[in-house]
Amino acid sequence: MSARSSKPHEIVERALELSRADGCVVIADEHSTANLRWAGNALTTNGVTRGRSLTVVATVDGKEGMASGVVSRSAVTADELEPLVRAAEAAARGAGAAEDAQPLVTGVPEAPDFKDAPAETSSAVFADFAPALGEAFARARAGGRELYGFANHELVSTYLGTSTGLRLRHDQPTGTLELNAKSPDRTRSAWAGRSTRDFKDVDPGALDAELAVRLGWAERRVDLPAGRYETLLPPTAVADLLIYQLWSASGRDAAEGRTVFSKPGGGTRVGEKLTDLPLTLRTDPNEPGLESAPFVVAHSSGGDQSVFDNGLPVTATEWVSGGELKHLTTTRHSAGLTGLPVAPAGGNLILDGGEDRSLEDMVAATERGLLLTCLWYIREVDPATLLLTGLTRDGVYLVENGQVTGQVNNFRFNESPVDLLGRATEAGRTEKTLPREWSDWFTRAAMPALRVPDFNMSSVSQGV
Repeated sequence: MSARSSKPHEIVERALELSRADGCVVIADEHSTANLRWAGNALTTNGVTRGRSLTVVATVDGKEGMASGVVSRSAVTADELEPLVRAAEAAARGAGAAEDAQPLVTGVPEAPDFKDAPAETSSAVFADFAPALGEAFARARAGGRELYGFANHELVSTYLGTSTGLRLRHDQPTGTLELNAKSPDRTRSAWAGRSTRDFKDVDPGALDAELAVRLGWAERRVDLPAGRYETLLPPTAVADLLIYQLWSASGRDAAEGRTVFSKPGGGTRVGEKLTDLPLTLRTDPNEPGLESAPFVVAHSSGGDQSVFDNGLPVTATEWVSGGELKHLTTTRHSAGLTGLPVAPAGGNLILDGGEDRSLEDMVAATERGLLLTCLWYIREVDPATLLLTGLTRDGVYLVENGQVTGQVNNFRFNESPVDLLGRATEAGRTEKTLPREWSDWFTRAAMPALRVPDFNMSSVSQGV
């Protein structure tokens, strides 16, 4: 068995055969990426990469209970496979009982394509996109603006096998496009981003046209002080805030009184109304255009993720339903501790239930307020309220009497996404969006724009 000639499913089967532990989980991830980068209206670099990583989870039933050991390595050769399995077993035998120990998952039907070759991306994914990008460069050059950015496409084929008989497979394409337009003197900057599965649904020319309008808005500068302003949050900003909310929605942490979802006096806030708007925040592995893994893939344990849950089906879940908190994230272990239902987090996030109104429609209905482009450098200040701080970036615009009348300075903000949902007075049309802050970790989102009557701009920022 050579290093790269072996098929991923063969690697998984061989590792399971080598295992001497009481239980074993093997995850093989086949990675391939293709990318383009550009600056000053010209391509600078492009490339294609390939790789394989292997994770072995060994479980050992000792005197103190079930223990687990996890070892992950990349570029594992045939000679290194057995030492990798033995290392996981040694780690399990040297560990204490695992708090999250559960029987390994059983009863999930085998994936029909488990033995098929992995899916791969290549530069061909940009066959239509690259020429359109070149045309956008020409238009930007003629219009006196410079385009900077990158396009990245990744395809990961995950093969999961267990000693309990699971043989699962998932192919995950992930594409991101980020585009910045700048004035030649670099004093004005505008950003747009898109998430895509295959680059067939992104138009760099349309994005350039959108950014040209925003650079035009920025020709008039208005300085405003810190304070609370009626603010229109675009879908990308809403995604960044609500993704962090999902990451903070641990059922166990809430039940133990440590988060914004903890009920005073004990228990959780499940069942409480978070907003009067009829909004539903949900995940669904089968959401069209945002498909994600329909089973748990856990390379380590921590928070509300457990290696013992590998292969557990992930189903559609409403975290907030019609404005009411319905679920918090749990593993099988934390569900047992809290009495909450088992609810893995999932790989996408959708907020819907708003009105069929575009962001442009919402601007037109604004007497005076701020229109944001995106958020940046988001950090947690207080987990008890989920207070976050961060910066606006690449364009904050003043709206007066339904028209954008100029660009204002950037701000630092202090807000809690949970509190924002409660204060929002309008939600627009849900659309696919790219969260800018979390795009390295979470790209599959669909959000509406939100109107917040009193968004807290806590201080002025000098950033562009």
